Amino acid sequence: MTTNKLITFKSIAFFIVIISLVLSCGKQVSTISEANPWKKMDLIVKSIPETHFSDKTYNINDFGAIADGKTLNTAAFAKAIKACTENGGGKVMVPNGKYLTGAIHLESNVNLHLDDQAEILFSTNPKDYPIVHTSWEGTELMNYSPLIYAKNKTNVAITGKGTLNGQADSTNWWIWSGGKSYGWQKGIPSQNDPTNREVLVDMAEKNVPVAERIFGEGRYLRPNFIEFFECNTVLVKDITVINAPFWILHPLKSNNIIIDGVTVNSHGPNNDGCDPEYSQNIIVKNCTFNTGDDCIAIKAGRDADGRRVAIPSKNIIVQNCKMIDGHGGVVIGSEISAGVNNVFVENCVMDSPNLDRAIRIKTNSKRGGVIEDVYVRNLEIGTVKECVLKLNMFYNVYGSQTGNFIPVIRNISLENINVKNGGKYSVRAEGYAESPVENITLKNVVIKKVDSIYLLKNVKNINFINTYINDKKVESSKNF
Repeated sequence: MTTNKLITFKSIAFFIVIISLVLSCGKQVSTISEANPWKKMDLIVKSIPETHFSDKTYNINDFGAIADGKTLNTAAFAKAIKACTENGGGKVMVPNGKYLTGAIHLESNVNLHLDDQAEILFSTNPKDYPIVHTSWEGTELMNYSPLIYAKNKTNVAITGKGTLNGQADSTNWWIWSGGKSYGWQKGIPSQNDPTNREVLVDMAEKNVPVAERIFGEGRYLRPNFIEFFECNTVLVKDITVINAPFWILHPLKSNNIIIDGVTVNSHGPNNDGCDPEYSQNIIVKNCTFNTGDDCIAIKAGRDADGRRVAIPSKNIIVQNCKMIDGHGGVVIGSEISAGVNNVFVENCVMDSPNLDRAIRIKTNSKRGGVIEDVYVRNLEIGTVKECVLKLNMFYNVYGSQTGNFIPVIRNISLENINVKNGGKYSVRAEGYAESPVENITLKNVVIKKVDSIYLLKNVKNINFINTYINDKKVESSKNF
C-alpha cells in the first residue's frame, strides 16, 4: 500500500470515529436533557459570557450635563458615550441628581452607570426620539427610538441603583393606547386609528420592506423603553425602571443577556416588564416586576413578520424573581410565530390580587408557532385571579385572530408549586382537535383554594403526580 493510500485510509477511519463520537455524544446529551432538563439549564447558564469593561470613567457632567431636571441633556449623554467607546470603553457615570434627556443610544464596550440617587428623566416630547429600526408588538418598522437603544453592539451594560423614569402618564404616551382608563377620549388620536396599528400589520402581511414601514410622527405607536437590537453580551443590573411608555426591557434578535436585580414598577398600558423576542441565552434573575401588563412575556414575532424572521426565542431562564401585579407572571406569547423552546422558571414568588395568572402561553391560528419544553419549579404563589397555568390556542384580543397556522404547545412541566389561592382554575388548557395541547405534568403541586380543578379541551396526556387541589389528590393521567 502506498503512503498516499495509507494516509487516505487513515483519514477516512478518523472521520468515521469522529462522526460516531458526535452521534454518541448527541444521543447522550439528549438522554440527559430528557431525564433531567434542569441539567440543560445549568449548561446554558455556564455558556453565557459576562460583560467586561475598561477601568475608565466618563462623568456626564464633564460633557455639559446639568442635574436640574429641566435642562435637556441629550447631547451631553451622546458626547460622553462617544468619548467612552472611542477610547476603548469603560463606565459612563450618571452622578446623583435628576437629568432630563431624550433618547440615549449606547455603544459597544460602554457601561451606563447610575449612582444610587441618580435619576434619568426621559422627555415626553416625541420629537426627542429619532426614527430608528425597531419593533412594535412583534412587527418590525421604522418608529420612534426606544428611550435607551443599542443596535448591533457588543459588551454593553446599564448598571447602578439609580432610577430610569419614562415620565409616561395619561397626559402623554399612555393616552396613545386608546384606553379610557389612561386618559383617552373620543376624538383624541391613538394607535387604534385605522391608519396606525392596522396599517403596520397589513404592511407586514404584504411583506413590505421594513425600511418602507415608516411610522413615527402622527402614527401614535409608543416607543419601547430599553431595547437591545441584534446585540451580544449585555448586562442590566440593579436599576429601577418606572413610568414606561410601552414595553420595558426588550432584547430583540439578541444573544447572551443577563438582567439581574432590576426593579420594574410601571402600571401603564402594555407595560410588560421584560420581553425577550427572537432572542437566545437570556437570564432574568433577582428581579421584581409590578406591571400594568405581563411581568415577563417571551415573544417571537407576530404573524407573517414572525415567520419572515423565523428566529425562535430559546434558552430563557427566570430565577429568584418576584411578580406582583400583572396579566401574567411568566408568559409566552402572544407574538409567537417563530416559536419558543427551552424556558426554565425557578424559585420565584408570585402574589397579588391583581396578578391574573402565574404561567401562561397564548397564541392562535394567525400566530401559529411551536411552543415546547417549558419547565417550572419551586414557586410560591399567594393569589392569582384566574388560574395557575393557562395554555390557550385561541387568544383573541384585536378582532378576528384566526388563520391557517395551527399552533403547537407541548411539554409543559410544573414541579414543587405551592398555591394559597388559585382563582378560577388550577389548569385551563384549550387546543385544536388536530393539534391538542400535549404532555402537561404537574408534580408535587399543592393548590389550597381554587373554584374548579381544571377546564380542558383537546388536551393529550396531562399527568398529575402527587398533586393535591382543594385538599384532594388528583387523578394521575388523562386525555381530554
